[in-house]
Amino acid sequence: MFEFQQYLGFLLFLTILTIGFWLMIFLIGFVHYWLGGAIMELIKEKRNKGKDKE
Repeated sequence: MFEFQQYLGFLLFLTILTIGFWLMIFLIGFVHYWLGGAIMELIKEKRNKGKDKE
């Protein structure tokens, strides 16, 4: 059936795939949080700039 080295190779493949998947999920969440905060700060700056002109 399977030899031990093939089993280890399959486990290594699954480990790398899983690490990559969770890293992708983490980075998507982090980038989404970062962009959301940057956009909120930009809106606040424009809102304050409009109040200062009045």
